[in-house]
Amino acid sequence: MNPNADPDSPQRLWKMGRVTLQRETAHRGGKTVIVIKDFGTHLPVTVIETIAKRVRAACGCGGTVRDKRIEIQGDQPAKIRAVLEAEGFEVKGVK
Repeated sequence: MNPNADPDSPQRLWKMGRVTLQRETAHRGGKTVIVIKDFGTHLPVTVIETIAKRVRAACGCGGTVRDKRIEIQGDQPAKIRAVLEAEGFEVKGVK
């Protein structure tokens, strides 16, 4: 654990694990959405909502949490990957 990490960071309390990025356009009027899924079952929804807030702020776009999945508007997988890796996740999926 990084001692210089943000004290409000969820990784101070939880082992983050692995997540998957997936690009979706179906049923969204042709708009692209990046879905972050496969969060560990031990992570509560409040931690996922905190991570979603940080990803939205870093990308400067909207998004939501549905069924332990984060949906981020726009096609910015590199920024999303950087934020998730900084939070302590191993990221698979969209490059």
